[in-house]
Amino acid sequence: MSESPYADLDRPPLHEAALRRALLRPGGLWTDLRVVPETGSTNADLVAAAKNGAPEGSVLVTEAQTAGRGRLGRVWTAPPRSGLTFSLLVRPDVPVTRLSWAPLLTGVAVATAVRRVTAVGEREDRFSSGGGSAVDARLKWPNDVLVGDRKLAGILVEKLGDALIVGIGLNVSLTAAELPVPTATSLRAEGAPLADRAPLLRAILREFETRYREWTRHGGDPEPSGLRAAYTEVCATLGRTVRVELPGDRTLTGPARDIDDEGCLVVAGPDGDQSVSAGDVVHVRPADS
Repeated sequence: MSESPYADLDRPPLHEAALRRALLRPGGLWTDLRVVPETGSTNADLVAAAKNGAPEGSVLVTEAQTAGRGRLGRVWTAPPRSGLTFSLLVRPDVPVTRLSWAPLLTGVAVATAVRRVTAVGEREDRFSSGGGSAVDARLKWPNDVLVGDRKLAGILVEKLGDALIVGIGLNVSLTAAELPVPTATSLRAEGAPLADRAPLLRAILREFETRYREWTRHGGDPEPSGLRAAYTEVCATLGRTVRVELPGDRTLTGPARDIDDEGCLVVAGPDGDQSVSAGDVVHVRPADS
């Protein structure tokens, strides 16, 4: 007799119909949501869908991703149903110069949702029936989600015409032995009890929708939309002395002072403040690492 695909009760499957009922509503941002057992890359699939005119608010979730990648082509892998791996498609009507805030907005949504769902006392979107403190998820500029100095989630945003495809990979139930590198972590490794991933997915998408609506309502301006304040509140990079590794073996070392109007990191260098964009950076590390 073949083994049931759901024999691993620590990792129950996501249910597409229930997620659609919870998230798709008239007037809401989310217009379509699919859950597939396996795919190469949810981002690649939504890029293809965007080329065919897929509407804003399309969401694609997979239980297993075989060709996932992050920023600069870095590989992102995890055992089936051990994390949340999904992409969403939006078409923000904001100036091009403001689009660089989209990855930062996504990071805020993920970190906020992780904190909320793993906190004590949340009823509807509670991570489990167990107790414990909220996982202290923070952001390393621009959008890596960290707990301490270990990476919990990665985000990749790709632009295609007027569309942005936002990919998110978040480690949920990976054990220490399953984590791909020593600098990675998971909710399980951080003491969050194992449970259904659906509340966390719902929380991330709802948080993203709220912040996205406000951001686009203000034309992508991070100040009146509250995005800059929300980002700086959870950014672990600001206030630290960092070493920014740039192409061509160049480095910039100094205190990370601010995030500018275009979402760039402002570093106090030897010749004064310098803004660096995510596209120009290979790594940002604490200066003492």
